[in-house]
Amino acid sequence: MSLLELFCAVDDFYHAFAPQWHQALLQTGAARRIRVGSLSQSEVMTILIHFHQSHYRTFKAYYTEQVLVHLRAEFPKAVSYSRFIELIPSVLLPLCAYLDSCRGHCTGISFVDSTPLAVCKNPRIPHHRVFAGLAQRGKNSVGWFYGFKVHLAATDSGELLAWQITPGNIDDRKPLPHLARTLFGKLLGDKGYLSQRLFEALFAQGIELLTPLRKNMKTRLVTLSDKWLLRHRAIMETINDQLKNISQIEHSRHRSPANFLVNVVCGLIAYCHQPKKPSLHLEWEPNTDLSLVIPN
Repeated sequence: MSLLELFCAVDDFYHAFAPQWHQALLQTGAARRIRVGSLSQSEVMTILIHFHQSHYRTFKAYYTEQVLVHLRAEFPKAVSYSRFIELIPSVLLPLCAYLDSCRGHCTGISFVDSTPLAVCKNPRIPHHRVFAGLAQRGKNSVGWFYGFKVHLAATDSGELLAWQITPGNIDDRKPLPHLARTLFGKLLGDKGYLSQRLFEALFAQGIELLTPLRKNMKTRLVTLSDKWLLRHRAIMETINDQLKNISQIEHSRHRSPANFLVNVVCGLIAYCHQPKKPSLHLEWEPNTDLSLVIPN
């Protein structure tokens, strides 16, 4: 998606979202008046999302070298870098609403996984203050980290269906009912989601939770298609890798919780706008909802 296409999509959404949002702010007393700045809210949102598509490693380098130099024609009223940083928290809510509008459609086969978002290196944990009381120590297959987890559900074609951010010490199974509230069909996850109680709760909602078994558990009958799907859970690892290494949702330079949330949300939006996403290229036979055609 080009910068112009991105701005048009964001601007169209914002003009539909802003009147109700501003009315709610005025009625609740959260704002007495809505001021118009040099940069419109749509432009601020576009710049923040485009950063995650630009392959720059830091937002400061992107804004000072790209926006203020090469994108002057597109953003003639661009403010200084320090002023732009002050504007970032003001677009958190519309960005969250825009991300929700980018949600994919459940196909009946969904994958779920979580990935850590470390906010500092482990030796700096005792001295970290930005996320004191918010971030927690957690552990995954790689080791210990200090920060948060982002829990994701995605389709077999790589479209994001649901997301949630939790402290790093939260069990992966705890937010799963919330993630799966709009899903149906089969939901595949790793061994971290093993739970008989969770399986029964999701089954009552029309969702079949499929996970690998541990070595000390009794074997069970699994259809060939389910076994094939379980072997391709790595699609979530690919999605997480792209979010971290292309969309830059993880770094240790945050200076406020609000800007951290904006960074994660914009990274997810940038991923949703990718023209090509990880996909299993599944097909369904006509006139049936159960026959899955596995690609060669």
